[in-house]
Amino acid sequence: MISRACVLLLAAGCAFGAPPAKIVLVAGNPSHGPRQHEFNAGTLLLEQCLRQNPGVETVVVRGGWPENESVFEGASSIVLYMDGGAGHPMIRDARLDALGKLMRRGVGLACLHYAVEAPKDRGGPELLEWIGGFYERPYSQNPINEVMLTQASPNHPVSQGWKSYTSKDEWYYKIRFQPEDKRVTPILTTMLPKEAPKRETVAWVVERADGGRGFGFTGGHYHDNWGIEDQRRMVVNAILWTAKVRVPRGGAQCRLSTGELDQNLDPKPREKATGR
Repeated sequence: MISRACVLLLAAGCAFGAPPAKIVLVAGNPSHGPRQHEFNAGTLLLEQCLRQNPGVETVVVRGGWPENESVFEGASSIVLYMDGGAGHPMIRDARLDALGKLMRRGVGLACLHYAVEAPKDRGGPELLEWIGGFYERPYSQNPINEVMLTQASPNHPVSQGWKSYTSKDEWYYKIRFQPEDKRVTPILTTMLPKEAPKRETVAWVVERADGGRGFGFTGGHYHDNWGIEDQRRMVVNAILWTAKVRVPRGGAQCRLSTGELDQNLDPKPREKATGR
């Protein structure tokens, strides 16, 4: 027989011994030239940062979509960092349907850089619902610019522990959002295009009716920008938030040591730098 004291201790332990949130990070196949679209290296950096924070279990799938989608079972959030557009891995076969089932259960979704682009008739409507917006050709634009990035919602949990910063990247803008979508909160904005600037949202979050959360981030073309602590913390905060892990008051831990940016890079031939 279990004593009343033991029952109380077990009940208290439920609060303190809750299982960690499982975050599945999927890194796309090698793409572009050296230090561009370094999906594997960038994903492993983010995983390392996530593991510095309590309450998190990480699983990384390298080199494209998982052959066995059971890896998503029990996930609190899924992170996609991969090529998108017409070749987006998530729109192949029955993957959209499988993801849809997870989203309806309240699983979070974060899409980084090219992963926010999908065809407007397949994948686009789903991203519009799941993360609040998507890159729609030819409406959206993707110039490489060095811009000042402004923290748009300082009181949001994702905005804790970092400040506005400057970065040169392939910042997608004119993202397709639903008009007056009250679910969406801008996290990072900038002024683009340079010749006729207006305030554009380049990172955002959404709280869905199914209880799930989404995050879109259009930067991430250049691998070295993961060396910017403000960017790194913002993205790690957002991934934690999509997994419903409490973001620390001072922002997530996201330490990198000297030389870690140079680890796990894909072997690539030298080529001229390009966008997309």
